[in-house]
Amino acid sequence: MSAPESSVPPLAVVLNPNAGGGLAMREWPRLEAELKRRGQPYELILEDSGEDALARIQALPPRIAVLAVGGDGTVGALLPALVSVPKRQGRPLAVVPLGTGNDFAGMLGLKTGQFAEALDRLTFQPRDVDALEVRILEGDGAGRTHVLLNGLGLGFDAAVTANMARAPKQFQGFARYAWSAVATVRELHLSEVQITLDGQPFYSGPSPIVAVMNGTRYGGGFLISPRSSPRDGLLDVVAGGPMNRFQLVKLMLRVLRGTHLDQPQVRTAQGHEVTVRWDTPTPLHLDGDLHGQVTAIRVRVLKGVVKLLNG
Repeated sequence: MSAPESSVPPLAVVLNPNAGGGLAMREWPRLEAELKRRGQPYELILEDSGEDALARIQALPPRIAVLAVGGDGTVGALLPALVSVPKRQGRPLAVVPLGTGNDFAGMLGLKTGQFAEALDRLTFQPRDVDALEVRILEGDGAGRTHVLLNGLGLGFDAAVTANMARAPKQFQGFARYAWSAVATVRELHLSEVQITLDGQPFYSGPSPIVAVMNGTRYGGGFLISPRSSPRDGLLDVVAGGPMNRFQLVKLMLRVLRGTHLDQPQVRTAQGHEVTVRWDTPTPLHLDGDLHGQVTAIRVRVLKGVVKLLNG
């Protein structure tokens, strides 16, 4: 432990040194000072690999909660140890956003670098939030299952995530995503998609983009699903219909403000389980992390399976 004994429950502080292009590592001394000032007992887990961090969390006593320091990807890597399922109790989660996007934390009102505000919330009543279980049915990595806290995208937004690697280094967070979005519009491609929601046909036709969300935003601030709630026991599907490059640009500008859901090119609905099938391999991102090209996925909501300490 890195702090003296106290009556305050201990935390496992999982610091992703690569989060935010190294921002999390640079900001650690300031966060560490805030933890010590509060007399908060903690154990620091500093791992480059999400798998290694997960293994260390799983080896800890169940009473120890997790403080994830990084972005959505950092939280996602730890979810297998946090989710409560039949015959296995998860462990509570708190978040300090220091990643590239921080979209789930941003939806909660947590802001990058505001450590006192994030830690103040540890005294709040814990709240149960939903998660998404994603199963890749075909294509690269067929049969893999993942658990997400925020959401996923197929098509255009996953291609935007891939193109972020080409963005100038001075762009971070939303600016990096916006640069990549403009670049990706030039490569717009519409594939045929079939979407089934709770066993019923939802949409079939050409589409540049499909998102399945538990949270409201991705890409550092794009409000793709502004009506979502991580506590309603429902997932939200947002699908784009036929459109050209100009229409897509106009639509993405509306997504910034969350005013796109009433547009004729947009289909949206809520449900408990959705299956998305493409006629060609399509890029997929899960909470902002790329997962190759797929032709089919199934997503279901896991109601109230994560206990959030500072939500």
